[in-house]
Amino acid sequence: MFNSKTLKAELLLALAAVIWGFAFVAQRVGMEHVGPFTYNGVRFMLGALALLPLLLLNRPAVPLVSVGSWKPIIGGGLLAGLILFAGASLQQVGIVYTTAGKAGFITGLYVVIVPFLGLLWGHRTPWSTWAGATFAVIGLYLLTMTDDLSLAQGDGLVLIGALFWAAHVLAIGWLSGRHVEPVLLAGLQFVVCAVLSLATALMTESITLTGLQDAALPILYGGLLSVGVAYTLQVIAQRDAPPSHAAIILSLETVFAALAGWLWLNEELSGRGLAGCGLMFVGMLWSQWGLGAAAPSPTEPAVVPAPVLSCPPTPTIPTRP
Repeated sequence: MFNSKTLKAELLLALAAVIWGFAFVAQRVGMEHVGPFTYNGVRFMLGALALLPLLLLNRPAVPLVSVGSWKPIIGGGLLAGLILFAGASLQQVGIVYTTAGKAGFITGLYVVIVPFLGLLWGHRTPWSTWAGATFAVIGLYLLTMTDDLSLAQGDGLVLIGALFWAAHVLAIGWLSGRHVEPVLLAGLQFVVCAVLSLATALMTESITLTGLQDAALPILYGGLLSVGVAYTLQVIAQRDAPPSHAAIILSLETVFAALAGWLWLNEELSGRGLAGCGLMFVGMLWSQWGLGAAAPSPTEPAVVPAPVLSCPPTPTIPTRP
């Protein structure tokens, strides 16, 4: 029997995976008109602005930290934002020099990196999670890779980016609901990522009004849905979802990216690709094996954790702009 709170959190993570998967189309189209840092900078700034109404409506009745103490809030936002900037930048730049399929597979390796890093941090990861991660990686391979395994120019960048995506999953799982109110954490990390991306774009890219206008729709999707909604769903859901399981579920974005490519870019999904999708779903389900309603979170630290700070209810975030 599934833990209802954990199941709800993982359904929210699955919704985030759908949004991110369809965002691959927006990323490919947007890159035809603007540079990677410009695209990331504008969309993350839009994502931060989209959260302002939620921040005003969700002002905590009880502060999560003592009055006047903003160090945990600022520190958490800076940490998450720096990691997010590194992962998003390496992925976006890498896509310029490699295929979307290889980039998807290499990025998906973070489902294995997350439990490995968790062991270094003292987390307990059961064998079912490792088995689920194995199936998910095999599925990602069948879905995205071809017989030619040669490294493209950007493969190394995407691979390094996968390390940062894994670190981001773990960092959000530690910060969300414990030290910083989740919507505020999401907004802070977006601002940090946007500022760093735009600063880099000003130094390395040519930003034109025409390019921004031509890329308006992809940027709006990337900012309002991929950033404003999906990343916030991740922050909220990871209060109750173990990091290793979150990584496996979020890796399903590759499945939905293939579906989006078929719907809008006329890309066909082979039998091998369908088999990969099936294995990924098996991996997601297998990772839940043995988690009863009373079972503890399998990735909780082996030592006694710090007390969890109370967090006020967060309003439902709409899935449409």
